[in-house]
Amino acid sequence: MAEAYIVDHCRTPRGIGKMGKGALTELHPQQLGATVLAALRDRNALDTSKVDDIIWGCSNQQNKQGSDLGRMSALAAGYDVRASGVTLDRFCGSGITTVSFGAATIMAGMEDIVISGGCEMMSFNYGDPKARRTQLMDADNLALRALHPQVGQGICADAIATMEGIPRRALEELAVESQRRADVAIRNGYFEKSLVPVRREDGTIALDHEEYPRPQTTLEGLAGLKPSFEALAQSAVDSEGTTQLDLIRRVMPGLEIEFVHHAGTSSGVVDGAGAVLLASAEATRANGWKPRARVVAMANVGDSPELMLNAPVPAARKVLEKAGLTLDDIDLFEVNEAFAVVPEKFIRDLGIDREKINVNGGAIALGHPIGATGAMLIGTLLDELERRDLRRGLVTMCAAGGMAPAMIIERM
Repeated sequence: MAEAYIVDHCRTPRGIGKMGKGALTELHPQQLGATVLAALRDRNALDTSKVDDIIWGCSNQQNKQGSDLGRMSALAAGYDVRASGVTLDRFCGSGITTVSFGAATIMAGMEDIVISGGCEMMSFNYGDPKARRTQLMDADNLALRALHPQVGQGICADAIATMEGIPRRALEELAVESQRRADVAIRNGYFEKSLVPVRREDGTIALDHEEYPRPQTTLEGLAGLKPSFEALAQSAVDSEGTTQLDLIRRVMPGLEIEFVHHAGTSSGVVDGAGAVLLASAEATRANGWKPRARVVAMANVGDSPELMLNAPVPAARKVLEKAGLTLDDIDLFEVNEAFAVVPEKFIRDLGIDREKINVNGGAIALGHPIGATGAMLIGTLLDELERRDLRRGLVTMCAAGGMAPAMIIERM
């Protein structure tokens, strides 16, 4: 099987995803996608007519984010029209999945140059109540609900914390540490190698720094926050008054959820885009590129759709088995902080050293632009492997529907 190499990657800063508050909310999603695609072209003297495909992730493909955002972003970036594009959705796992698909086509010998990545304007998702439909809880989706009664992810996070006996204090300690690590990384310029400023159409800078982090966060401050998802759990999902709590109790009868997650222990709502340039050995030689990493193994796992957030652990185990490696062979881990319970459970279940996981903070501090996050995490992992002169990293993340993609990369 051919090797798939990571030649380069880049990302935008993450902007606060609230209309009127975030620096990127005024822009079209295509501008964010075009920003990173243009940067990869310019940084690598890329002849875009040679790009075989652009595989893009976006979870909410409606209105501005509809109509194949990957292809339209490439056109907006001035790519040659021969550079094709496709856009897919694996919820939060979309960004890792696009890189996996891109690597797989190269490893199969079908393509030579692929750009994978994604974009999500969370300000659009949450700013327009008509823009974000969830078929998981639609009142008319009775057949799926009967088979798999699914609820909001925050409720799942609280249910898992309750079932695992993980206290609120532990989740808040993880969140404060995420903020601290992100602050250290930002102040020391650890992200600068890959961070690309976003410009408005007139050329002025819209955003050139991370907008979401709250380095002033303290345990005392988080302890005073009200849990976010108790009212949502009590909300009716149909005309008969069925609540989300009723749904989750269908599969976990008698479960008394302790509501512990809040804004400070949940991923940030942000806008952003990220992209990874992948190439075959032949293409790297032909273009004079020096590969930065190779893709070692990829895996996908499905788990309980009712609990939704538990698949990263089995995904990590599966990708390690595929690679013929053990946890001891992995130098760094990136596990998306969708909610604090996700990395906390990952650490506890696998016995991970906390000094090896999310070492530059995670989505609690930096934010989670759903379709882009996976590509961003792969890039962050690679940058840190290089900075620390380490060899291998593993990245995984939970996705709605009870899924998780995973990938292992090896620095060249």
